[in-house]
Amino acid sequence: MASVVEYKGLRAGYHCGYCDSKEGKASCGMWAHSMTVQDYQDLIDRGWRRCRPLQFQPSKSHKKVLKKMLKFLAKGEVPKGSCEDEPMDSTMDDAVAGDFALINKLDIQCDLKTLSDDVKESLQSEGKNSKKEEPHELLQTQDSVGEKLGSGEPSHSVKVHTVPKPGKGADLSKPPCRKAKEIRKERKRLKLMQQNPAGELEGFQAQGHPPSLFPPKAKSNQPKSLEDLIFESLPENASHKLEVRLVPASFEDPEFKSSFSQSFSLYVKYQVAIHQDLPDECGKTEFTRFLCSSPLEAETPPNGPDCGYGSFHQQYWLDGKIIAVGVIDILPNCVSSVYLYYDPDYSFLSLGVYSALREIAFTRQLHEKTSQLSYYYMGFYIHSCPKMKYKGQYRPSDLLCPETYVWVPIEQCLPSLENSKYCRFNQDPEAVDEDRSTEPDRLQVFHKRAIMPYGVYKKQQKDPSEEAVVLQYASLVGQKCSERMLLFRN
Repeated sequence: MASVVEYKGLRAGYHCGYCDSKEGKASCGMWAHSMTVQDYQDLIDRGWRRCRPLQFQPSKSHKKVLKKMLKFLAKGEVPKGSCEDEPMDSTMDDAVAGDFALINKLDIQCDLKTLSDDVKESLQSEGKNSKKEEPHELLQTQDSVGEKLGSGEPSHSVKVHTVPKPGKGADLSKPPCRKAKEIRKERKRLKLMQQNPAGELEGFQAQGHPPSLFPPKAKSNQPKSLEDLIFESLPENASHKLEVRLVPASFEDPEFKSSFSQSFSLYVKYQVAIHQDLPDECGKTEFTRFLCSSPLEAETPPNGPDCGYGSFHQQYWLDGKIIAVGVIDILPNCVSSVYLYYDPDYSFLSLGVYSALREIAFTRQLHEKTSQLSYYYMGFYIHSCPKMKYKGQYRPSDLLCPETYVWVPIEQCLPSLENSKYCRFNQDPEAVDEDRSTEPDRLQVFHKRAIMPYGVYKKQQKDPSEEAVVLQYASLVGQKCSERMLLFRN
């Protein structure tokens, strides 16, 4: 079994779907007639990003999505408001939570100095303000955390209060009305601070918490794992039933074949509603070529996962109907997320985020039998593109250095990406690509139904441009893959 590929070379100056530039995209393309899972694993390790599922902890917004799904399944609850998120976009809760570094830089002494005055004014205003406080007007502003603190966190939208127009909203120049119980707590807290001002605050900040007047209550129980949140038991009389089925992306598989029509209809509905494609652009031929006909050769080694390696569709069946399909590749070291399409009628369930969390949990499940399978790949990370930037919220995760091809934690990469769209992540100036093409004559060529080293092939060629194309291909795929894969030359 061998990979057979055609190198299409560099194509530049055409439309980019991420930045919407008419001539902003450039790529080096390669067409695979067949591809082994190991070759594909090595290729994506030369250009993508990955998440570390074994250490993954769901964020606050991730937990909200999982709880929302459980409430819908158990009681049929539909959250209020519409959900217009990107297919796998997360909410801004994570971004705001990530700005604790900025909060930690606030002047604590200033807060303590004004605390007693604040309590005094609150007591004076207690009982005077009987009207219900109106919601404050909010203003979206951009704060560059990386520039201010050098923390490496990306820029986020944060909410700040502004003074409302006369007659509208509460007067922010005055302290908000608070209950007597809260004021008593503040008095007690202030007294403790005065008795031991340094010790308490230092202990608090040492734990990585933002300065607060009220310390969080100690929790006796460990936080729930991702699996606990996903597979929480439902009541016997649950309103809905959700089943996730993994089927090989192959028309030889009876389950894939029997569900193809329903899956295709869902794909068309999604493309038209979410991406505004024309129905004529979403034919069965396009769908099959895009998401069903994979060049990956399925493998079922004895030390691999029970489902084997290859391309799969992870179907989400709700009450006997497919509402989402996650297209994934299962490879020796990772689960690679390829595409997701879902029923827009169920956008309120944040199916993009939910499916990503299910795929992370699925990776952890596969790892239990196949120890080297321990990563979750979400494709390219484009820091300047909001449609792609959300991937950085699934942590811990790594970005690949585009020059040395070593994995670097994303936190170390963000400061550089804030300053430049392209940068080398590896800080060692002496480091090089360990798998760089050093012996191009050993590259394998498939020409006129014969396999031969490039050293033999090039002696038969008279076209001077041929060598430049082959050497470019070798530099991109690396020495290992260039010796294993067969480069088809016509």
